[in-house]
Amino acid sequence: MAHLFDPYTLRGVTFRNRIVVSPMCEYSSIDGYATDWHTVHLGSRAVGGAGLVITEAAAVVAEGRITPFDLGIYRDEHVAKLRDIVAFVHENGAVAGIQLAHAGRKASSARPWHGGLRLGHEDGGWTPVAPSPIPFTEGDPAPRELSLHEIGDVVGDFVAAAQRALEAGFRVIELHAAHGYLLHEFLSPLANQRTDAYGGSFENRTRLLRDVTSAVRATLPDDVALFVRISATDWAAGGWDLEQSIRLAADLGKLGADLIDVSSGGAVAHQQIVLGPGYQVPFAERIRAEANIPTGAVGLITQAPQADEIIASGRADLVLLARELLRDPYWPLHAAVQLGVDVAWPVQYERAKPRPAHV
Repeated sequence: MAHLFDPYTLRGVTFRNRIVVSPMCEYSSIDGYATDWHTVHLGSRAVGGAGLVITEAAAVVAEGRITPFDLGIYRDEHVAKLRDIVAFVHENGAVAGIQLAHAGRKASSARPWHGGLRLGHEDGGWTPVAPSPIPFTEGDPAPRELSLHEIGDVVGDFVAAAQRALEAGFRVIELHAAHGYLLHEFLSPLANQRTDAYGGSFENRTRLLRDVTSAVRATLPDDVALFVRISATDWAAGGWDLEQSIRLAADLGKLGADLIDVSSGGAVAHQQIVLGPGYQVPFAERIRAEANIPTGAVGLITQAPQADEIIASGRADLVLLARELLRDPYWPLHAAVQLGVDVAWPVQYERAKPRPAHV
């Protein structure tokens, strides 16, 4: 029976434990470039003992950024700083991963601490794109509906971003198909009202994500893992739901996805989420069991025994922590002490490592 601090291998990638730094937007980039903030933010979580450190959502095109201050991987010049960050993460025992994303109709927004509202062109914003011209928030201008040709371009944008990620040295690539961003928008009937080959039926609504998954997998070497983050449910009547997620996960596994990172929500503003500790874990558990694919669980996982139980009970293969790792970059080291597991500390910090009481 596996536990939280047991290693885990997917393809040729071995994580020293089952703890993952979930992608968390920092809104601290300039023109898509990573900065020293990212070096410290991501590097400190590697020093803190996580098994896998995933960057925030990195936009595959400039207009795919949530805000003008999002991380990007749409230019070759973005690679150099990311390569340095990857090297530091790897030097400190963690695996470096990157999340590739397109914000769709949620693009061109202000940073959260500036209100998060839609930015007009006069404020440095742009016109977002989407599967259908339906705004996320009532009263906002409608996004521009993508043409069939442009949908094909989206696939190419993800492939080009994946190639840059390989140049930077990332060992895990995650496709962001959750939280109401572009790939999720195509999945949800609440955001996608197309009548062509990309709308209507389950087969059509999942076509873009399946195409992106296939194309990116074909780009990656065999020893690089491919994750896909999905929202298991829209938490809204008539939207995307768990049964469709199970079916989709099975399809993605056949196309070369190695793990489904299971989140939820974000497609519509009128969602009704039922929050509680580990509230999304049952979604990961069912997808793992019924789609026969490894999963990652995320969402209000804060305590070491809680995280260990998720792994030990076979409910998920990895646990992804977000806010808890913002509060404590060294949560993995502290969790090991709490669970009575002896793990290596950075040699620079070894003198601060708690010792057994009898020593």
